[in-house]
Amino acid sequence: MASNSAPTVGVAWLAEHLNDEDLVLLDATTHLSMPEQGPYTVESGRATFDSEHIPGAHFADLLTDFADPGAPAPWTVPSSERFAASAGALGIGPGARVVVYDQSNGFWATRLWWHLRLEGFDDVEVLDGGLNAWKAAGHPVTDTASPTPTARTFEAHRRPELLRSTEEVRAALGDPNTVLVNVLDPKTYSGEKKSYARAGHIPGSINLPVSEVTDPTTGTLKSADELRTLFAAKGLLDPGVTPVTYCGGGIAATGVAHALAMAGREDVAVYDGSMTAWAADESLPLVTGDEPE
Repeated sequence: MASNSAPTVGVAWLAEHLNDEDLVLLDATTHLSMPEQGPYTVESGRATFDSEHIPGAHFADLLTDFADPGAPAPWTVPSSERFAASAGALGIGPGARVVVYDQSNGFWATRLWWHLRLEGFDDVEVLDGGLNAWKAAGHPVTDTASPTPTARTFEAHRRPELLRSTEEVRAALGDPNTVLVNVLDPKTYSGEKKSYARAGHIPGSINLPVSEVTDPTTGTLKSADELRTLFAAKGLLDPGVTPVTYCGGGIAATGVAHALAMAGREDVAVYDGSMTAWAADESLPLVTGDEPE
């Protein structure tokens, strides 16, 4: 599955192309609070967007416009029709080149990157390092609202192979051709830290914390060669297996899916419900402890 453009652009490229007529620049920030123990809380990033954003950017609200309003968990993938209406209203469609960023760790941006690809749209890239990298390079920000985007007709063509449901993950337990990748921190993976209804991880999962795909000093992605080395050591570049990433709510999982695309794997699936859905169902197995040898 080849995309029409690279998964990532740098701030220098964006600064040069900021006024391109085909550019649709989106801020996908959401604020997530994770206590040491207990459930997370979420808040729209619209207020922080209004106070500071890259000139010309529009806000993409992952909590409302790009989520299923009737789902029990936030960010749940909505119908293709709902997604298409929200995407088209922001000017996404034929002839658009989308660049997404956020104001925090980059994984809100990768969520929208993945979601657009799920619905068949490939001309989307993530701004490497997000707003922090943009500001660090000395580029301007503004609190002035951008002109209303010119709507386009977004035609969704869902790629179901990029998405996994709880039922599909359960059916794949023990499947040697599926590698479940838990991208949470080691303490949450092992069950030492309980952030969801139950502690632990899905049986057979390997642990690859999403923090390992970025440079801790700059917040930008590691190089493609570094990523390939990281993923090869986990067996994730083996063409005979399909990686399925999961986290707490389907956000950080897209960060690893995006990094895998940088390393050449664009067929990675995301378990949308992740630990929020899995741990809530006591009939589903969880295991604790470190990753098996």
